[in-house]
Amino acid sequence: MRLKGYSCFILLLLSYAVYGQNAIAGKVTNQGGDPIPDAEVYLKELQRLARTSPMGEFEFSNVPGGKYTLIVFAFEYAVHEEELTFDRALEVTIQLRPVETEKLSEVVLTQRRERIFALQQLKKVEGTAIYAGKKSEVVLLDGLTGNLAANNSRQIYGQVVGLNIYDNGDAGLQLNIGGRGLDPNRTANFNTRQNGYDISADVLGYPESYYTPPAEALEEIQIVRGAASLQYGTQFGGLVNFKFKRPNPNKKIAWTSRQTLGSFNLNTTFNSLAGTIGKFSYYTYFNYKEGDGFRPNSGYHSRNYYAHLGYRLSDRTKITVETTFLNYLAQQPGGLTDAQFLEDPTFSNRTRNWFDVDWKLYSLRLDHQFSSKTDFSLNLFGLDASRKALGFRTNRVSQPDVLEEPRELLIDNFQNWGAEARVLTRYGLWGKESALLLGSKFYKTRNDQRQGPGSNASNADFRFADDQFPNYERQSEFDFPNLNVAFFGENIFNITDKLTVTPGFRFEYIKTESEGSFRNIVLDLAGNPLLNEEIEDNRVFERSFVLLGVGASYKATPSMELYGNISQNYRSVTFNDIRVVNPSFQIDSNISDEDGFTADLGFRGRYRNALAYDVSAFGLLYDNRLGEILKARTRIDENGEEIETGGIVRFRGNIGTAFMYGLESFANWSLKETFLPYSEKLKLNYFINLALTRSEYLSSDENNVEGNEVEFIPAVNMKTGLNLGYGNLLGSLQYTYLSKQFTDATNAQQDINDNQRGIEGEIPAYDILDISLSYTYKKWRLEAGINNLLDTSYFTRRATGYPGPGIIPAEPRTFYTTLQFKL
Repeated sequence: MRLKGYSCFILLLLSYAVYGQNAIAGKVTNQGGDPIPDAEVYLKELQRLARTSPMGEFEFSNVPGGKYTLIVFAFEYAVHEEELTFDRALEVTIQLRPVETEKLSEVVLTQRRERIFALQQLKKVEGTAIYAGKKSEVVLLDGLTGNLAANNSRQIYGQVVGLNIYDNGDAGLQLNIGGRGLDPNRTANFNTRQNGYDISADVLGYPESYYTPPAEALEEIQIVRGAASLQYGTQFGGLVNFKFKRPNPNKKIAWTSRQTLGSFNLNTTFNSLAGTIGKFSYYTYFNYKEGDGFRPNSGYHSRNYYAHLGYRLSDRTKITVETTFLNYLAQQPGGLTDAQFLEDPTFSNRTRNWFDVDWKLYSLRLDHQFSSKTDFSLNLFGLDASRKALGFRTNRVSQPDVLEEPRELLIDNFQNWGAEARVLTRYGLWGKESALLLGSKFYKTRNDQRQGPGSNASNADFRFADDQFPNYERQSEFDFPNLNVAFFGENIFNITDKLTVTPGFRFEYIKTESEGSFRNIVLDLAGNPLLNEEIEDNRVFERSFVLLGVGASYKATPSMELYGNISQNYRSVTFNDIRVVNPSFQIDSNISDEDGFTADLGFRGRYRNALAYDVSAFGLLYDNRLGEILKARTRIDENGEEIETGGIVRFRGNIGTAFMYGLESFANWSLKETFLPYSEKLKLNYFINLALTRSEYLSSDENNVEGNEVEFIPAVNMKTGLNLGYGNLLGSLQYTYLSKQFTDATNAQQDINDNQRGIEGEIPAYDILDISLSYTYKKWRLEAGINNLLDTSYFTRRATGYPGPGIIPAEPRTFYTTLQFKL
């Protein structure tokens, strides 16, 4: 009843259209009078962004009379900025002056867009999405100087506050980021998208991302924290959306080629083509990576292809088709014990472990503008993918590989498709413009997983060897059909010229199933089977619920904003939580979903174009939190009773209720604007990104958990450095420091004498220094840098399964160099 009443109230507001006071409309052209499409028009004081139509037209409706700054940015044109003062509807024509980008210094090019968007946050409304009152951050890739070829997450996300990053040293084949106590493993606690559609294996059943777009292809990365649940799902982490570069609107063919060489035989090539021909536009790339890795048995190679094709059916309607193909094969050197890591972090005693990923993504999107006030989008998307893991995996990490024994083989196939429709309309209310977003999502999956014996060879043979090893102990085969239907809405109420309130809701229907069986095999001391039986394990978990949230924003001054939000969150158990036979840990048979809420309160803004800042406090309550503890291994007997079988195992289940809170702050100070404002060729910025976090398990039914700190939370997470440049020379220097963090709910301490497992214990504090440089000459650019300049020996994860088990060492000092050519 609450949902029905709330929806009726929203619809009532939609019908209450009081058309606004004033509008700023206009047309953007070149000096010859030809329209410029896709130019970005920004109304600075109201933080409203519009893009010009194919006819170069734009409009801001319901704008109160007053004085405003209008800024226009278009590719290959000079930035246009002018002040407007009006008290009635206004029409303007703006002519942009072309510039020859190869004649501009690299510093000027990188600062052109920063003049408009240096605040690094999403606008209140963008397309058919609402971000008002939310904690949002935008990574502009064009402004970065770093190791983009290897997707170096530490540098790419260096100015995003509070992220905890796993460092795998695999040239960025997988992204592993978390924050606020959320496990970074494959970014599973964020809703991960590219160009607005899902890219993970299964958003609810298996939300891990085995595919990460190459940074060289991206225009920006949008990150919205926990309150994103209302529009993008139920997850605690929020949203990560990769926005690819757009087709060049002024050329039929634009070619970019980047070739990179680096340490440990890193070799990458990236080539893209883009352009616009009449109503047709395109952007496509091919990316190849290969390397040996810094440890033995850690070579990899990958191929990634992407194509974006767009066609304008009319001035108001556009259709877009996208395809993505990724395939990579990586050898995995396995994990280490604490003693092995201290003795030699490059050691490997796994020669037969392999990992293979095949990822195919498809998207068909329709964008239609019903009027200047109402936008509609429909996105149809699908995934056809697989991941295969093969190797010798035991919780006795130091045990040498028994070469005559079979390897464990896990194969997952993912087939899913979905549709998401959104409509956003602007309407007058109380003499001011409000905005209503309504949307729905349908998502259906049919995934399957099989676990069993692989061959006892050493190559990447991903075929099951059932006939050769019929009594292999860890065997299972399951289908995991999932169904999700969601309906969501948000509304921006502009209460005054300064105060905005944005309530929202999300209704979720989720049906999670598992259909399959596993084998219960008991062997005697000679390896003969005493028991070999197949046990069916079919489950259906059906639920529906409503999540609510509200955000608020107060524009204290034209350059400073106070914001706050609170939103309910929810995380469904995954099918890995339901059924995977793993020698390193045991799963609670009564495992259930997690829920809680996320809240942010902060202020952000700019001071005289010299200082951009965002300071906020957050709180996150996590009920029924899934976690891992050490306890006696158990099994279910024939009477359905749980009995101890001896030995200690890492146990995964609902550990208890946890609360995380802290302060997140970011500042970017332009030393150049402060001390040398007239030096156009100079760039000198200092930034600091600091998160101070505390956490506690408030309650738990498990022993030795209540009162402990929550895992994956360093108390201090800091990244700081300089971005500098003169003329065509750019550089960056970044220092990263993370204090120690625990990896399980029992807060097990590091044991440097552990020469058996390496799975339990803390992650010690570590710090890293990175340096990067680039120089541009006409159509050429040379980039080079050193990551981990001080050659720190450290690790960021203790894996309980692949790619371990055990400690996964991070990369030592590495260098890279990239040569780029643009035509």
